[in-house]
Amino acid sequence: MVNVKVREGESIEEAIRRFKRECERNGIMQEIKKREFYKAPSVLKKEKLAEAKRKIRRKQLKDSRWAK
Repeated sequence: MVNVKVREGESIEEAIRRFKRECERNGIMQEIKKREFYKAPSVLKKEKLAEAKRKIRRKQLKDSRWAK
């Protein structure tokens, strides 16, 4: 949970900017976007496997570039 207290002499706009920054740092907006629509467990599993394959592929490409 993000708490932002308005400091003395600080405008509301500055406090809102600080709040937005804190939300971004904590990944709140990403979490909201991720949970916006329901995804079935099978879809989540497929996405996780696809991401793992991409990660392995990137690592192999990176390693092959440095092996030369």
